[in-house]
Amino acid sequence: MKIIRWITRLIALLMSVFGLFFYFGYGHPLPFTNPDYTFFDNLWLTIFPIIFIGLILGWRRERVGGCLITLPILIGMIISFLIGQDFSYCLLAPLLVGISYLLLGWRQTKI
Repeated sequence: MKIIRWITRLIALLMSVFGLFFYFGYGHPLPFTNPDYTFFDNLWLTIFPIIFIGLILGWRRERVGGCLITLPILIGMIISFLIGQDFSYCLLAPLLVGISYLLLGWRQTKI
């Protein structure tokens, strides 16, 4: 379990550092401030900071971090499906980290 925990933490760290460059490189990362952005763009600009917080918070609080990662991604995917947007496969990696955090946090409370 210790190896899985550290692999998950390292992947989360790499994703948060790599993802923050793309988030801030988007130009104007605040949602609903640029009228040129679609609802879909604003939706994910709202969800990504929550995911980044979950990736970092998962180092100390695995269940909270897992919830902050998986729930926004699932909500975003459902809304994307409802408005007819394509599925973003790049979000499977943070979703797997979020699920791993949830499983590690659940496993830790059972011991």
